[in-house]
Amino acid sequence: MARFNSAGRARIDCRLDARSKFKQSGHKGQMGERFSEKVVLIAGGTGGLGRGVSLAFLEEGAKVVVTYRDQKEFDALERAAGGNSSSLAGHVVDVTNEAAVNQLVERVLAKYGQLDAVVNAVGAYAGGMTLWETEPKVFEQMLALNLRSGYLISRSVVPVMLKQKRGAIINVASKAAVDHAAGAAAYAASKAAAVAMMDSLAADLKGTGVRVNSILPSIIDTEANRKAMPGADFAKWPKAQEIARVILFLCSDESKLVHGAAVPVYGDT
Repeated sequence: MARFNSAGRARIDCRLDARSKFKQSGHKGQMGERFSEKVVLIAGGTGGLGRGVSLAFLEEGAKVVVTYRDQKEFDALERAAGGNSSSLAGHVVDVTNEAAVNQLVERVLAKYGQLDAVVNAVGAYAGGMTLWETEPKVFEQMLALNLRSGYLISRSVVPVMLKQKRGAIINVASKAAVDHAAGAAAYAASKAAAVAMMDSLAADLKGTGVRVNSILPSIIDTEANRKAMPGADFAKWPKAQEIARVILFLCSDESKLVHGAAVPVYGDT
């Protein structure tokens, strides 16, 4: 079944339980500071996966800028960040709007003068219906949130990173991009297209110092997903914190040889 919020937008399908399992210490350094002096933009940084990624980058010393649509979610992220909250900034942005994305990137550069990594964790799920039962509005929402968002973000940040001669872009796709199950044609198509788009972008950027990779999660263990599927075995679902660690690796100097990959992050599920 398609899921929409009160504004008619598909819900971001990766909501993290507000009672985050991240244990905040109130200071940086527990996991090292690989990203000290780095600036990271996380689109959808208060959602299920995005929140976990935001907290992980903050723990490793990064200046983190997130986009969000729900003020309560940003407030919860800020509280969870504890002593790291001074390194967190948030902006209400519709990342399917070109002008809004460009303005956001301009604001980030005006404040920090650099942009070292970008993670697009914006996404939506609509399923439980055949292709011929899928309304055009639902199909268009899948393309907008799962494909257009990554296109607009990349189009805005790549020129910045090319000038810097460095940077990392991570786009969150889905296992559905390669495992096309029944009942989710629009979702699978949008995620598969997103992977293809990032693959092409990676080829465009060979030799520039800017790296592009996708990750492919399955159902993430979030409060929203538990409520939607109460009979599932939650223990088999990947945790946002686990996926966040992979994303941090892909954005770090340790993964300088990884470029143009679509990395599965669903274990043996």
